[in-house]
Amino acid sequence: METTVVLEAKAIQKHLRKPARKVRLVADAVRGMNVQKALNQLQFFTQGSAGDVAKVIKSAAANLRDKFQDEALDNEDLVIKTIMIDEGVTLKRIQPAPQGRAHPIRKRSCHITVVVKRDETKVKD
Repeated sequence: METTVVLEAKAIQKHLRKPARKVRLVADAVRGMNVQKALNQLQFFTQGSAGDVAKVIKSAAANLRDKFQDEALDNEDLVIKTIMIDEGVTLKRIQPAPQGRAHPIRKRSCHITVVVKRDETKVKD
């Protein structure tokens, strides 16, 4: 009987002070890509959250290499299995308005979760 080891690892960035709606635009562009190709593409994004998404992807790839040190894994061998952007806590603030009124301000945050696995199409045993 043959047992297969699933080579995957994840990284989580919590309480990122950017709205989930804006970060999802960047995450959708690199979902399912090769890790090296995704990092190259994120370098040229103009959105501010591209650097944060790249940082989490690099961390997940490093976690996979650390978890399976006996395997020779490079960024070209890894693929983004899942990337999720969840809403975090919302800081509620008040903006003073004319005539004694107050307008609410919502400072949103998000959590980024990236799972990276080895690309099985390149593996030939």
